[in-house]
Amino acid sequence: MPRRRSTPAYHAGSPWSWAASGLILGALVATLVFAPANWLARLVELRTGGHVVLAQARGTVWNGSAQLVLAGGAGSHVALALPGRLSWQLRPGWRALAARVEAPCCTRQPVQLRISPRWGGAQLALADGQSQWPAAMLAGLGAPWNTVQAEGTLALSTKALSVEWVEGRLGVAGQAQLEATGLSSRLSTLKPMGSYRMTLNGGATPTLKLETLEGSLQLAGTGQWVGSRLHFNGVASAAPEREAALSNLLNIIGRRSGARSIITVG
Repeated sequence: MPRRRSTPAYHAGSPWSWAASGLILGALVATLVFAPANWLARLVELRTGGHVVLAQARGTVWNGSAQLVLAGGAGSHVALALPGRLSWQLRPGWRALAARVEAPCCTRQPVQLRISPRWGGAQLALADGQSQWPAAMLAGLGAPWNTVQAEGTLALSTKALSVEWVEGRLGVAGQAQLEATGLSSRLSTLKPMGSYRMTLNGGATPTLKLETLEGSLQLAGTGQWVGSRLHFNGVASAAPEREAALSNLLNIIGRRSGARSIITVG
């Protein structure tokens, strides 16, 4: 009987299997390297519940740009875009992802941050820096900002700031300060109403402080985070000669108690 020729074995060590593995690995690497910026845009929108949108995203996940839009969330028709385009660079590293974000309208220098995974959460650390943003963008977040229609400049500065979410608990280290200057609202004929400072201090129990720098609308309050919830108590009032001009605004931002408006969060 003639002997049958045996078919070459297609085992793990054969050249064909190595070639197939190389093709699969190459495809995976190419997918990661050239992943479109839309993937990141969809992730950001999902994680923020639709409040932050990267519209018209271009480039890749690692080097891209988009129109930054603040929105009221799912089902809301309120949205406001930042002037110009926002650009970013992402660089994976050992146990962290480094990011560099730049908005020509608002950042004097690129905002640099690091995202590090944690068991049951993540940590976000920002490099010290300053930036300025239009207060009008807040209207894109929906109520009550779309009613207040704030105008003015928001100046943000950070110092050794890091924010950590672990198993639903919020941890903050360092400091962030937000100054709202020349603030006005469509609910008042008084322009501007004043300038204000909000300070976030990290620690075992992160705290928040609101104070008035100058102006006819007086704002003051303090708060702290318990777990992941902010508990804040504040008071808004008007200079005696400006009560009529600020009455509508005081009715919106809190619960009226005589000439004052009581602000409560959490």
